[in-house]
Amino acid sequence: MRFIAKKKGMTQFFDDKGKAIACSVILAEPNVVVQIKKREKDGYNALQLGAFADIKEKNIKKPVRGHFKELPPCRYLTESKVENVEEYQVGQKIDIGYFSNEKFIDIEGISKGKGYQGVMKLYGFKGGPKSHGSGFHRHAGSTGMRSTPGRCLPGGKRAGRMGGDRITVQNLEIFLIDKENNLLIVRGAIPGCCEGVVYIKKAKKKRG
Repeated sequence: MRFIAKKKGMTQFFDDKGKAIACSVILAEPNVVVQIKKREKDGYNALQLGAFADIKEKNIKKPVRGHFKELPPCRYLTESKVENVEEYQVGQKIDIGYFSNEKFIDIEGISKGKGYQGVMKLYGFKGGPKSHGSGFHRHAGSTGMRSTPGRCLPGGKRAGRMGGDRITVQNLEIFLIDKENNLLIVRGAIPGCCEGVVYIKKAKKKRG
């Protein structure tokens, strides 16, 4: 199940040995079950969750507005395939306690956009000589050919857009769960900027 949350930033904690541990702070308000899809009607079993009901109804498009006839509108929606849909009902709230028995989780988000970058920053190219006589400093070098096929082949490493990709960081260790303040503290960094939406899942490939 994909749980909707927001990245609030990073901080550090100290363990028993006084070692600083970098952690990410995640605001994980309760998610609401907006819709239940069943195999008999929809062809598969799934739950649609909504989170962050801080949006006005007038700011929602009409097709989505009808989706929230019985529930307050949510800013974000996500759908997850779940086999045991009978355990849930529309309007039910799922809080961060869903991960109480988990030690590791996977977090999915959109990485920070860094704009149009050259090959040295984007791919770690070495570059050319730094001497004044050289006209080749931070260029990519030759990408074409004079012989057959006489063109630049697609898929090569060239300058382009960097960041803004959907990334999943696996096996992040849960450091602390604060149910009272709806906060989840995980060890390490997670993708995205502050206030960016992230999706939390139970770890797929669990480590020891």
